Amino acid sequence: MTPQALYDLTPLTSLLVIGLLVALGPLLWVRWRHQDATPFKKTQALRLLTLFLTFDLIVFGAFTRLTDSGLGCPDWPGCYGNTSPLGASHAIAMAQAAMPTGPVTQAKAWIEMLHRYLAMGVGALIVVITALAWLQARKPGMPSSQPSAPSPWWATATLAWVCVQGAFGALTVTMKLFPAIVTLHLAGALVLLVLLCVQTVRGSQRSEASAKPMPNGTRRWVGATYALLVLQILLGGWVSTNYAMLACNDFPVCQGQWWPEMNFSQGFELWRHLGVTGAGDVISFPALTAIHYVHRLMAYLVLTLLAALAWQLNRLGVWRAHSRMLAALVGLQLATGLSNVLLDWPLLSALLHTAGAAALLLLLTWVLASAKPVAKALFQTEP
Repeated sequence: MTPQALYDLTPLTSLLVIGLLVALGPLLWVRWRHQDATPFKKTQALRLLTLFLTFDLIVFGAFTRLTDSGLGCPDWPGCYGNTSPLGASHAIAMAQAAMPTGPVTQAKAWIEMLHRYLAMGVGALIVVITALAWLQARKPGMPSSQPSAPSPWWATATLAWVCVQGAFGALTVTMKLFPAIVTLHLAGALVLLVLLCVQTVRGSQRSEASAKPMPNGTRRWVGATYALLVLQILLGGWVSTNYAMLACNDFPVCQGQWWPEMNFSQGFELWRHLGVTGAGDVISFPALTAIHYVHRLMAYLVLTLLAALAWQLNRLGVWRAHSRMLAALVGLQLATGLSNVLLDWPLLSALLHTAGAAALLLLLTWVLASAKPVAKALFQTEP
């Protein structure tokens, strides 16, 4: 069988059309749902909807990875040089016959391509948001009753970043799930989520004065917890992309020990192919244990800080709703994390764990973007 080229741009035009069609649904919904709204409010509704779809895209990306569908179509941007798995049926059947337990099946090909279609749709929506942002920036000033639009440079940065993210998506396939690239692809998706969130928050504020007050100490606490949360999410991505989820299948110990045998140098050798070391040797089980256990140890710290932050925000009246959402998400992460270990990583629990991590990042981004630092003496807490 002739090897499939890693890049085949033949279906690119038709794939771009599909991306536009995917984007057309949200655009029509915003137009219908906000018929009497001002252009600014329509753009803000589109930002919020695109943020929601980007969150969905991250979760669907996790579903693609967890179902081993990342190489369901082993070329990019199409599937065996076709727009969809329908045109690639013969090639997929041959690949599956040659390797029945391999990464290529009809179901996996559809999962992979649906993920690409959704990504292209989100990209098209970001193009529209960027165009609208620049058009509205050229108009005369808005009335004081109208929320102020975020700088169009935020939308431009988001558009540039989604192009970078698309390149990492291509490399994820063509470099055969290279762990560092897959993890960077996850990091890129989180950056995209953050950029869209900041625009959405700023678009909902009428002015800087409308930001919610937060003591400087609490704001620094949120920032430090935010940084550790990002690190923990990347560690979770490293666990997933190295298939180290089941290296420890008991709790609170691992393999019956508080400190199992671990190989940190192998486990955290970043530039290597999946399943092997940089020297080409098969990665050892102690290396997978190290990957898993570091993520677990970091989880203890991050969840404790998040729970304490939820308690602190609850004392600040204007942040009480955020504190309750934060507490609920901490509970979700704890429950799904334990389920993943004790129930052999069920798909639903693993997806909820990824969704919860993205939701935590989104919530803390929202808090930081909408907070106005003030001196503690000027801020009254509620008992």
